[in-house]
Amino acid sequence: MVAGGTADAKTDVVLRPDVSFQPLNPARGNASPQAGVLWGDLRDDVPTGAIIEFGAGFSSPPHIHNITYRAVVIEGAVHNDDPDAANMWMGPGSFWTQPAGKDHVTSAAAETGASIFLEILQGPYLVQPSEEAFESDEHSINLESGNIVWLEASDVTWIQQDEGPQMAFLWGGTAANEMNGTFLKLPAGFRGELRGNGAQIHAVTIRGEVTLDIPGQDRSADLVPGSYFGAADDRGRRITCKAERDCVFYIRTEGKYDLIRS
Repeated sequence: MVAGGTADAKTDVVLRPDVSFQPLNPARGNASPQAGVLWGDLRDDVPTGAIIEFGAGFSSPPHIHNITYRAVVIEGAVHNDDPDAANMWMGPGSFWTQPAGKDHVTSAAAETGASIFLEILQGPYLVQPSEEAFESDEHSINLESGNIVWLEASDVTWIQQDEGPQMAFLWGGTAANEMNGTFLKLPAGFRGELRGNGAQIHAVTIRGEVTLDIPGQDRSADLVPGSYFGAADDRGRRITCKAERDCVFYIRTEGKYDLIRS
């Protein structure tokens, strides 16, 4: 499963309506969740980001994965935990991690199903039987959206000091060459520039609708939830939160990035 989309010399864009889906676990056929790759390749040993869709009432058998993944709920509600754990439904904007080798089940709400963003830092992504479970030094995290700690611009030196934008740290560190994942929340009507530090930056819309002005092209892209853009330079990308409420990105990069209101 390899990502598609449009690109200029500096900006990759994949719009949610253009995402092409295939079974996440081919062995289960139509019973499998569906996976649409935004960047990378789930079947190769490369970092990858994908949208996963679960049908209403989906429930997996107990299983493990050969690698660790991280995930964010975009729509619906998801339960992900030990096979014997009581359901703990995580709604839109929730974040969880699934360590390699740990036995677990994944379920989607019966009424609505769910869609999520899933990220791996290495592949391939495999589904394996519980009998092959193994120990690692990682621990799972289930962070419901209501428990996320948001920092104001005044708390984060690399967001311009101004009212409105907020950030939540999810994993990693912000030293040079250190990888990290964050949520970036923009208030309704916000317009500004998101600027990387020369490292690859991946940005996935989790909530709201964001307009991205593509550098070097006389056009823009409307990034509804599940859409993606990426860049690998320090050039600013102009973004506008068009939603009536706030917009939220999941951002993965190395080191820090800047957000500057315009």
